[in-house]
Formats: sequence, C-alpha cells, structure tokens
Amino acid sequence: MNIFLTAINFNQIENGWLKDPGIGFPSLKFSTANNLIDLITAMIPYTYLIAGIITFVILILGGFELLTSNGNQETVKKATGRITSALIGFVIVFISYWLIRIVEIILGIKIF
Repeated sequence: MNIFLTAINFNQIENGWLKDPGIGFPSLKFSTANNLIDLITAMIPYTYLIAGIITFVILILGGFELLTSNGNQETVKKATGRITSALIGFVIVFISYWLIRIVEIILGIKIF
C-alpha cells in the first residue's frame, strides 16, 4: 500500500481531479457526478479503454483458435468469424470516438 501511495504525485491533484500524467490514461474524478450527463461524460474514456482491451483479447483468442484448428473447417470458420467480429466492433468504437470529437468541435462543448 505504501508503494502505491508514494507513486501518486500529489502536485497533479487540482480541484478534485487527478491530471493526466501524459501516458494516455484518462483523468480520474474523485468527486461524484452531479447529474446523468456528468456521469456519462466521465465514463466515456473508460468505455473506450475497456473496448480496446476487449478487442485485443478477442483478437488474441481468435488467432489462437485459428492456429490450433488443425485444418478443421468448422473451427477455422468460427475463429475467422470471431476475428471479423472483433475488427468490426473496433471500427464501430473508432467511428463513435471521432463522431463525439466532431460534435465537440461543431457545438463548442467539451465532452472529454
């Protein structure tokens, strides 16, 4: 526990937020959300992070299943379907990210 506490740079805490340390992780909010919109806005970066991890895991599992299929056509079809589904899901998540960014620019609001 002491290692974790010493790893936090308390100079990064400002108005209840832990600023992004520059390694690509979303900022952490310490206080609770005031309404549903604040809650959804706070969850969006975590949703993309989780979706990326799930996509990676499904791609690895599909590739492993494809490698261990031993030429069984049913297993190959199942594995390629899993890989295709993961890539389609990734494209949907990628497009949704850029749609949110476009809405931010058009409406002049800050979502992330």
